[in-house]
Amino acid sequence: MTERSSTHLVIIPSYNPGPKVREVVGEARALWNPVWVVVDGSTDGSTDWLQEQARNDPGLRVLVLPRNSGKGAAVLHGLQQAAAEGFTHALTMDSDGQHPAALIPRMFELSRRNPDAMILGRPVFDASAPRARVYGRRLSNVFADLETLWSGIGDSLYGFRVYPIRPLCAVMEGHRWMRRMDFDPEVAIRLCWRGVRPINLDTPVRYFRADEGGVSHFHYVRDNVLLTSMHLRLLGGFLLRLPMLAYRRLGERVSTDTKSAA
Repeated sequence: MTERSSTHLVIIPSYNPGPKVREVVGEARALWNPVWVVVDGSTDGSTDWLQEQARNDPGLRVLVLPRNSGKGAAVLHGLQQAAAEGFTHALTMDSDGQHPAALIPRMFELSRRNPDAMILGRPVFDASAPRARVYGRRLSNVFADLETLWSGIGDSLYGFRVYPIRPLCAVMEGHRWMRRMDFDPEVAIRLCWRGVRPINLDTPVRYFRADEGGVSHFHYVRDNVLLTSMHLRLLGGFLLRLPMLAYRRLGERVSTDTKSAA
């Protein structure tokens, strides 16, 4: 059994995840303690199984929201409780099996060596990835690069990440956005605006077919409209912050050049 961390925890938002959630939770618990699952109003019966597992496993906690509020809202619920209990960093991963639980220890090790940074998984797609999803995210990444002056967000939509809890809570509690599918890209951009440095780690991603237990709640029209409106809104914020961001990026380049010369 893994030793319990008092600073770093895994948070898994879960909404009607299907059978894959059993594998995800089992793999995460084999590698980390504690693991929290935030059930976001699920109606597929997975809540009962999760609660039964938690009763027999002190390293697993299940938080239940009464109705579906969105991925970001579920993560924030877990973050606020984690912060109240003294945790400093949280790794977020999906409950559908796309994210590689085997990399949890490595992600946390990077976080411990760089406590002020956010550790961002950068997806490496295989043949299972839908082409529309792969190509569509490239546009979001172009906007994210522009809105942060190329601060180094490797992939704006991939949700396998380690965040420092305090600045993430501050970002989310200060705005009414970032509660649904806009969570992953917007928090990364806003954290960059606050000076939280991104560190990328290549991670394999797997999309499962329905007959393999795969479940997707991404709605192409609704969520693409949400993401498009998000970037239009963030462009306005970027323009207001442009002098500050440019000054910071210049300082980073000077620092890098100075270290190289030394």
